[in-house]
Amino acid sequence: MAEAHFTPHLFEFLLDLRANNDRQWFQGNRDRYEQYVKEPLLGFIEDFGPRLHAISSHFVADARANGGSMFRIYRDVRFSKDKSPYKTQAAAHFRHEAGKTAHAPGFYLHLAPGEVGAGVGIWRPATPVLTEIRNAIVADPEGWKEASSDPGFASEFSIVGDSLKRSPRGFEPDHPLIDDLKRKDHIAWVDLEEEDVCSPGFLEDFAFVCQRAVPYMRFLTNALGLPF
Repeated sequence: MAEAHFTPHLFEFLLDLRANNDRQWFQGNRDRYEQYVKEPLLGFIEDFGPRLHAISSHFVADARANGGSMFRIYRDVRFSKDKSPYKTQAAAHFRHEAGKTAHAPGFYLHLAPGEVGAGVGIWRPATPVLTEIRNAIVADPEGWKEASSDPGFASEFSIVGDSLKRSPRGFEPDHPLIDDLKRKDHIAWVDLEEEDVCSPGFLEDFAFVCQRAVPYMRFLTNALGLPF
């Protein structure tokens, strides 16, 4: 049986970091970060690549330490009142080959103490991108309903995210899918357990969950004129 990529040490480190979020503590515990968080996550990304390409060859698993699928541990504090220098979660985003940021369609893994899950879709897209998705929903309402309520997808995921309070400009307030047209995010989420993440079978389990999201992901990707 294959060994687990992650161990409880990952969550223990992140919990300690949450209580000691400063540079001095992090420098003194950098070896723990490298051993229990960074290297296991990069190994997971590398090993997930073939499973991801079996789902779609247009999404990327990039195991580089910088500029790849792994999110940096360092927070961008330039415009934040919270000046804590480090993120207290580990995460990976397997984005579409056409996307360069977290705002592109993708599959997402989130690892934090007490908050573990998988996400799919597109988070906080720019207004022109949202408009493309909204136009696709209006043009093919049955296709959207089939994708977003697909039994396999709906059995695993809940569609979440923020929405406008009013109908978006150019779309009818009484449209039967107005709740979907109001969305500012198009993301879906499934909660996972720490013990599942630390099991030898988690790589296959995560691939299975991502496979379940194919109808939803295909609709969003095609709505942007991208291949799935």
